[in-house]
Amino acid sequence: MRHLAPVLSWLWPRSLRGQVLLAIALTLFLAQGIGALLLYRAQHERLEAALIHTAAFRLAGALRDDPGPPPPPDRADDDHRPPGPFLRGRGLRIERTTASPLAAGDLRRAEDETELHEVLAEQDLAPARLVVFRRAIADDAPSLARLARRALRHDRQPAPDAVLVAAIQPQGSGQWLVARVFVPPAERALLVTLFAQTLFIYAALVGAMWLLLRRITQPLAALTIRLERFAETRDRAGQLAAEGPDDVARLIAAHNAMEDRIALLLDEKDVMLGAIGHDLKTPLAALRVRIESVEDEAERARMAATIEDITRTLDDILSLARVGRPSDPEERTELSALVLSVVEEYEDMGEAVDLGETARVALMLRPTWIRRALRNLIGNALRYGRRATVSVGREGAAAVIRIRDEGPGIPEAQIARMLEPFTRGDPSRNSETGGAGLGLTLARAIAEQHGGTLALANLRGADGAVEGLEAVLRLPLG
Repeated sequence: MRHLAPVLSWLWPRSLRGQVLLAIALTLFLAQGIGALLLYRAQHERLEAALIHTAAFRLAGALRDDPGPPPPPDRADDDHRPPGPFLRGRGLRIERTTASPLAAGDLRRAEDETELHEVLAEQDLAPARLVVFRRAIADDAPSLARLARRALRHDRQPAPDAVLVAAIQPQGSGQWLVARVFVPPAERALLVTLFAQTLFIYAALVGAMWLLLRRITQPLAALTIRLERFAETRDRAGQLAAEGPDDVARLIAAHNAMEDRIALLLDEKDVMLGAIGHDLKTPLAALRVRIESVEDEAERARMAATIEDITRTLDDILSLARVGRPSDPEERTELSALVLSVVEEYEDMGEAVDLGETARVALMLRPTWIRRALRNLIGNALRYGRRATVSVGREGAAAVIRIRDEGPGIPEAQIARMLEPFTRGDPSRNSETGGAGLGLTLARAIAEQHGGTLALANLRGADGAVEGLEAVLRLPLG
């Protein structure tokens, strides 16, 4: 079963329409299969009963009549009459013989023999012995084939290929009376009828359900596309009309109202953040000018560092708020060249940043935001790991940027928390490390804005000791 699970998951449809249609088809197949089995069994039993009663009727008539001498040969029937003396009856004639007609290879039908005995016993004609079996017409008497075709020609039915042989030995008699009844090919016709009926029901029911589900799933598919587009752009243009069944139309209308409310809240947030940024940066700039009048140089440096820290934190907060609604368009950019330019900025400032292995990878991205993410990640590596090594490569359908440091790493239990806002690995928050814990959060938001991911992992040496931290930024190529 474990080997079949991947195959079944691949065959199982993923869409709502496909799953509902498959469920209906399987249920209909099960119900139709059970009904066909019951109908086939009833038809089979009815056919068997009809054959036995026909044979019993002919044998009973032969027992009541005095057969007399065998009839003279009819030259016209010589080509289709089985050998041996016959009693004329309706259809095939009754054969009288001294030996049992049962031959080697014939299989007796116990249920048919029991039923034939009961029918004859009800008429006080219980035989001393009886046998019932089926035999192919060609094996019983080849000349019967023409008679079988002639017997069923007026019904426009296919000629039978088997005959039911019922033989009885009356009480106190040494002879056998043998009746033959053609087995009509009604069972095959029944199977064809059931198959055609099943196909018609499948076409009618599944076709009607497909049309109904199409009316439901088309608006849902359009709504899904609309949701994806709104999540990416936050643009209210192109809202869907409330169409389809009432439930789906109400869902679309509720979604449109939700979009309007979200867009309004985002606009209010942007206005509020813009006002905060303006109102805070203005007094900070004034403070930066005033501290120049402080005579103590050390105190002046500490005050300037504090103002600079507040300014950076404010920039991070405003950038994090704007990352979901970027204003700059995507551009096709050669990623290794962009990374090289950022690394050169740090080298020009005398920072310990090295460029590792690189590969040429071109993709659509927003260069300004990717630069911001790289600066945050490299700055974080320098702050806690003293040295940063940046490499660029391609892994499958993604471009991968790796930033490694030589610091103490992060406890495994805290790695996931480090990507959350206002979380810092250094609890002291002293002036050496600084920051408000938004750098990694902003880098992750920028990666997700481009459909990518940001992950952190400790680097370990051969002895298992932590030798640094690696930040992995993955950006999809498509």
